[in-house]
Amino acid sequence: MQIGVIGLGRMGGNISLRLMRAQHQVVVYDRSPEAVTRIASQGGTGASSLADLVKQLARPRAVWVMLPSGKVTEDTIGALADSMEAGDTIIDGGNSFYKDDIRRAADLAKKSITYIDVGTSGGVWGLERGYCMMVGGDKAAVARLDPILSALAPGGGTISKTEHREGRDPRVENGYMHCGPAGAGHFVKMVHNGIEYGMMQAYAEGMDIIKHKDSTELPENERFTIDMADVAEVWRRGSVISSWLLDLTASALAENPMLENFKGDVSDSGEGRWTVEAAIEEGVPADVLSAALFARFRSRGNALFANKLLSAMRFKFGGHVEPKA
Repeated sequence: MQIGVIGLGRMGGNISLRLMRAQHQVVVYDRSPEAVTRIASQGGTGASSLADLVKQLARPRAVWVMLPSGKVTEDTIGALADSMEAGDTIIDGGNSFYKDDIRRAADLAKKSITYIDVGTSGGVWGLERGYCMMVGGDKAAVARLDPILSALAPGGGTISKTEHREGRDPRVENGYMHCGPAGAGHFVKMVHNGIEYGMMQAYAEGMDIIKHKDSTELPENERFTIDMADVAEVWRRGSVISSWLLDLTASALAENPMLENFKGDVSDSGEGRWTVEAAIEEGVPADVLSAALFARFRSRGNALFANKLLSAMRFKFGGHVEPKA
């Protein structure tokens, strides 16, 4: 199948290569000519502009946009809509806000252009492992793109089958799901990332407790110095909290046990905030996910004044003095 890919960064480039490995014809564009040349040198077809990319695609066209959420994606989809025709499909595989998807789908429908949103998980490992995908959009259009989605998905692999799934959508067991109409894919991916925040925070806090068990604030006979890299490694093997995130944690700690190459300034890319906002809109408690999001804010030093105020209040009401550095 032929498809255009716009945005050849860490994920877009690998998505192109994975599709090419599956014998799909990929036409690529990026604002960096070097990125286009890199993919073209491996069998893709380079385009010099958005209009050139559209021109090189046979109808009905399908174009996968893999850009950061926000203005750049908005502008690119708008420009594509001006160049594409009725029956064509625009796919947003980035992390757009699901309400933007709903609006875009309605706007593009006026031109008889189909819009599909694909929440794509897999990061820099997707080229080899495949991508877990959560898809929103018109059922017939999603079905037409199945060869693309199937090629990008991880497949069943060695994961054991879940009991009692007879008669359910087999695509799900291969790592991709049609979640519903436009916006549904990015909505599910948004909550997926919110959960990711919570899981990461739980690992971080638990391991921090273990690491500080050798604190001089503790009685000497209760202090333990525990190898954190080995803790992560042993938990990977048969533990109820094993996961791919733990695999990556174990790798990071084995490489640099004290993590000196990180400063601990943790960004949030939007999905965590949107998940908490959705929970508020729905009246659903999300204590863990909210706390994990706020912990990322704290990591950037924005809570420094708040921490100082806490110390001031503790001194005023109880005469508590801050410990000396």
